[in-house]
This record gives sequence, C-alpha cells and structure tokens, in this order.
Amino acid sequence: MVGYAVGLGNVWRFPYLTYQNGGGAFLIPYTLMLALAGLPLFFMECSLGQFASLGPISVWRILPLFQGVGITMVIISTFVAIYYNVIIAYALYYLFASFQKVLPWSDCFSWADQLCSKTRLVSDCNATLGREIIYANYSFITSNNLTCINGTMKYKPVQFPSEQYWNKVALQRSSGLDETGNIVWYLALCLLLSWMIVGAALFKGIKSSGKVVYFTALFPYVILLILLVRGATLEGALDGIEYYIGRQSNITKLMEAEVWKDAATQIFYSLSVAWGGLVALSSYNKFHNNCYSDAILVCVTNCATSVFAGFAIFSILGHMAFVSERPVSEVVDSGFDLAFVAYPEALSKLPVSPLWSFLFFFMLLLLGLDSQFATIETLTTTIQDIYPAVMKKLRIPVTLGVCILLFLLGLICVTQAGIYWVNLIDHFCAGWGILIAAVLEIIGIIYIYGGNRFIEDIEMMIGKKSRSFWLWWRMCWFFITPVLLMAILVWSLVTFSPPTYGSVLYPTWGTAVGWCMIIFCVIWIPIVAIVKIVKAEGNLCQRIVSCCRPAANWGPYLECHRGERYRHIVDPKKEKEHEIPTVSAFVYTQQ
Repeated sequence: MVGYAVGLGNVWRFPYLTYQNGGGAFLIPYTLMLALAGLPLFFMECSLGQFASLGPISVWRILPLFQGVGITMVIISTFVAIYYNVIIAYALYYLFASFQKVLPWSDCFSWADQLCSKTRLVSDCNATLGREIIYANYSFITSNNLTCINGTMKYKPVQFPSEQYWNKVALQRSSGLDETGNIVWYLALCLLLSWMIVGAALFKGIKSSGKVVYFTALFPYVILLILLVRGATLEGALDGIEYYIGRQSNITKLMEAEVWKDAATQIFYSLSVAWGGLVALSSYNKFHNNCYSDAILVCVTNCATSVFAGFAIFSILGHMAFVSERPVSEVVDSGFDLAFVAYPEALSKLPVSPLWSFLFFFMLLLLGLDSQFATIETLTTTIQDIYPAVMKKLRIPVTLGVCILLFLLGLICVTQAGIYWVNLIDHFCAGWGILIAAVLEIIGIIYIYGGNRFIEDIEMMIGKKSRSFWLWWRMCWFFITPVLLMAILVWSLVTFSPPTYGSVLYPTWGTAVGWCMIIFCVIWIPIVAIVKIVKAEGNLCQRIVSCCRPAANWGPYLECHRGERYRHIVDPKKEKEHEIPTVSAFVYTQQ
C-alpha cells in the first residue's frame, strides 16, 4: 500500500501548487482538507467499492438517480488521462536527454539567450574614473578596465539554464494559447511511446511480484532523499525551506478562495478521490478486508510523501534564489513546470549527474505509468458496464482503440502551445470538476441513501464498531465535509479569475473552452437523472422516490456475504450491466 501512496501528484503537482499558493501557507488548508475532506471521502469510496464489488458507474445501483455522478467521474478521468500521459512524455524526453556525458541543461549552450546564467549578471554600477565617480553599464566598466564600487552594483534578471532549456528546447514554448505553432515532433514520439507502454501493459494485464512492489514503493524515496541531501548542502537552501515552512511564507494567500480550492483538489488528485478510480480498484478487495486501516495508512503516507518531496524541491529553489538574488517566490515564472526546472537544476549539480538524472526521470516514469494504468482501467471497466459482451470478446481491440483515441486527443498538448493546454485542463477539470462530483457523491450517499444505513453496510465488512468509533466519521460525512466543500466551491466560483500560466494571460476563448470542458463533464448528472425519472413508473413524485431507492440488485456480490439484510436481492451475476474485472489491481501507484 506504500506504493499506492506515491505518484506524480506528490512529486510534481504538490510542489508547484505550494509554490504558487504562498509556500508554507498552503500547508494549512492542505492539512485541514486531508482531515476534513480527503480522509472521510477516501474511506467512503473504499468502503463503497469493496462492499458492492462494482466500478464507478455500476456502483450507483445504490442511488440510480445519481448514476450521472459516476459518468462525470469517468469523463474527468478521461480528460486527465489525456494530459497525464503528456507529463509522462516530458519525463521520457528528459530521460533520453540524460544519455549524454554532460547534461544539456547544465550550462548555457548554443540554445541560450543573453539572460541565461548560473551566476548573477551585473547590469550597471558606480566606478571611479579619474577623480570622478561615474555611473555606467557593466560593458563600459569592463572595456575600460574599471572596477565597480562595492555596494553600487545592480543586477540583471537572469534565468537558469534548466529553465531556458525547458522553455526553449524541450517545449519550444510559444508566446501564448493563441500561437499554437507546430507539433514538437520529439514530444509527440515520446507521447506515442508512453501510450504504447500503457497499451502493451494492459493487453496482458498488470501483475506484480512482491519484489517489484518493494522496488516501485521504495525507489522514489531513495531518489528524493538524495536530492534533499544535495539541496540542503547548497548555499541559500535555508531561504527555500523558510519559504516552505517558515517566516517567508505568504500567509495573506489564505484569504484567497483559489488557495483553498487548490488544497482540496490536490488532496483529491493525489488520493484519487472523486475520480472513479478508487471505487474501481477497491472493488477488487476481499469483502472482509479492513478498508478502514487501508484508508488511514494510504492517506497519511500519501500526504507525508508530498511534504517530504516539498523539502527536496524548496531547498533547491532557495539556492536558485540566492544565486539570482531574487525572492524565492520569483525564481521560476510558473509553478506548473517547477519539477522540470528545479529538479533538473539539482541533478546537474550531483557527481555523475547523467546517471542520477536517468534514475530520477525513470522514477517519474514509473510513478506516472502506474497511475495511468489505474486510470485507463477505470475507463475500460466503464465500457464493460455498458457493453459487457463486447468487452469479453474484444478487450484488446477496445483497449487499443481507447489508447489511440487518447493519443490523438493529446497531440494538441505537444504543440508549441501544448503546455498552455495542459495547464488549462488541469485548472478546470482537475479543479472544479472533482469538487462538484465529490459534493454530489457525499450528499447522495449520506443524505439520500442514508448515512446510518451506509455505516451498517461497512460494519458487515469490518465488524461491529462502537458509537465513539463512528463519532468523527459521522461528524464529517453528515456535516463538516459537505458544508466545507460546498463553501469552497461557491467561494471559488464567485471569486473566479481567468487562469494564467506564469505571467502569460489566457485569451477569453481559452477560458471559455475551459468552462465548456467542465459543462461537458457535469451535464450528464441532470441528463441521466431525467432519463431515470422518465423510465420509472407512477406519477412524478413516485418516480423520483423510486429513483432514490437502491436498485433491486444492490448489495454484496457474493451470496455468502449478504446476510439477513440483503438476502432478497436479485443475483448480480444475472444482471447484464455487471462488470467483469479485466486487469489485476494488485499494485497500482496512486496519482
């Protein structure tokens, strides 16, 4: 389960959100969101999937009126799968670029401009010329063999080689979303390779031996520890750590709704809550598995890993700030690309840097691919929900078709404006989309299906518990979590401001596209609800009431687990919509 708790969400997404949301100030809403929203919803979804042994759409037999919530979760997972593999493609590109004696981003080579420098660049200063003190630019000073007077030097804003390499070479970044440019061919090939790896793994099914589990779980910690030790020994590292957990944190950021929204969505992102994947993967658990202890272990380990990765990256940012004589908050233009600027900068300072660079980006590749396997599995089992007979006969062609389709949709993300598209999808779909899904999920299960009824279902799996045991979970499920999420959702919508990528503003049509993606994700909730009500019998009130009751086949999958409470249910084996697991879910590394 430790391997389940580590992924790109910890190593890549958490540090960049912390950076753009005030450093250590972000840890306050992040911790609160873990305790008050992430953990309660994680436990709920683990219990839900394990109890019914169903995927994210079929599991809504519990409340047919809300089956559209499951569809929304799957569509959000689809959008994220598109850009998630682009992040993996970036890691592949850097991995291949590491096969050189000298890392290409270790210095300012032919691709760099005049602002590229690893040290401070003097722009002008005071100097003594004859008996007079003059103020002149540095080129005049050096050409006349003069010396700057101490304390009078002014410096140019510089960019580190790793930052210019990322923007000019890896991305070939354009000026904005309006300037699409060409497809960056080597990124497109890396994207194709990443989808080929995902497809090949899913064709045969993913099975992992114990030794592989230990490797994928512990390997990231070893690499992060090496980077942390190296970062902590660099000059200025303390400034970065202070921005992360100390006096330099921007506490005023806590007054912004966006920070609280980002904290909630990052918890959901890394824990995979409200994505559908958690329900799908927990459906493979044994019925009497202790999902309570699993939830505690995974959530705490996941967030501890994020915080640990933060120490590694902010110590490096402190050094970069020291060298460039800038505040830590201004070292990198955009937080989104932090992992591909700060980490490579640290790697270039290690002995035998190409080897460590290879190992680091190989680690990112492993983390990303394992999470992507889980996401694609969610999509394929959803197709099985709808067409079980087709999937049984044509599983490989359908999986291949899904991978090809998502690859083609992802090509827009490997153009010269690709990073703007990646940021746009992440901002909208991995933001408001999962907040809306989470709010409706908890309202449907706790208030309509019944919170006490749901607790009785859980006790069928983990045994009878005392009232004091359920006190915290009742408080969260019945009041704290839904109210908190609703407040954040409304607050962030009311105070909405258009997305940006660093200092680059998005055009109005770009923001409109983002809202269209959100609408496309959530529109299925009312559509499915209307369809269910139309198909039901009786007058309008009777139809709504019948759609708010569990389906006749809702309950534990195996008859031996049903007990007295579910002895009368229809056998799910005879139900056409029941999904048949196609891929072993033994070890999936979480996002």
